[in-house]
Amino acid sequence: MPASDFQGRLDRTLKARDSLLCVGLDPDPALLPASVGGTSPTARLTRFLDGIVKATSPHAAAYKCQLGSYLAFGSVGLAQLERLTASLGPGVIKILDLKANDIPNTMRLVRDGAFGALGFDAVTVTPWLGWETLEPFAEDPEHGIFVVAHSTNAGAPDFQEIPTPRGPLWLAVVAEVGRMARAHGNAGVVVGATYSELLRTSRKRLGDGVPILIPGVGVQGGRLSTSVREGVDANGRALLVNSSRSILFASAGADWAEAAGREAQHLKEQINQLRSGFRRP
Repeated sequence: MPASDFQGRLDRTLKARDSLLCVGLDPDPALLPASVGGTSPTARLTRFLDGIVKATSPHAAAYKCQLGSYLAFGSVGLAQLERLTASLGPGVIKILDLKANDIPNTMRLVRDGAFGALGFDAVTVTPWLGWETLEPFAEDPEHGIFVVAHSTNAGAPDFQEIPTPRGPLWLAVVAEVGRMARAHGNAGVVVGATYSELLRTSRKRLGDGVPILIPGVGVQGGRLSTSVREGVDANGRALLVNSSRSILFASAGADWAEAAGREAQHLKEQINQLRSGFRRP
């Protein structure tokens, strides 16, 4: 695998920033603090996102933008995605969370749009139309995919835990992503913190260096301690712990940005304390 592959770039970022924190930049029109101000939807959203980024940037290694959050703002929201990636710069990992899956030709368009036009470093995808649908991403090892194996929602077991000859379906997904990661250097999995007992098995199947993106810490009730201890690799890295609402909406008052920064710092420090025993000198 080339030195410039996504997994290598992610690992260098986690090490340089001494953080496994991924901040979910998922604005909700109904939850924006009144004190954000602004005379237009564009101005309000810009002020809010810029305030959150400024407050959390000393603590975050990555930012994840849920596409649905921006669709809720219409064209104003979509315009923010390209602006955000440019303003965040190359020092952090930028993930577009759209859980895409379609025929290969369509996935090439998703790849080119997310990485080229919008400037993201990685996207979330699902494998349900077949592994061939993810082949376009093998052609671009500098950018990454996080394949949803086990999500955070209560209905996740309905399909993700269906038995297969290779174990439950989610585990078969993890095993295939491990193969892709070793072959191309740009694949990871999504395993929700609300099912943190699955992370030990996931890490064992993936080995060191293959990243796990963990949503569900915070408002959704995922266990941070189990997620970190079971999810990190032998270097104490290869893990991104995402937190969205608990950081973005830590305060509804005039101190909304400062509160977000404090929450991000607290979470980063908790994560680092939990993984301290796993980090090699």
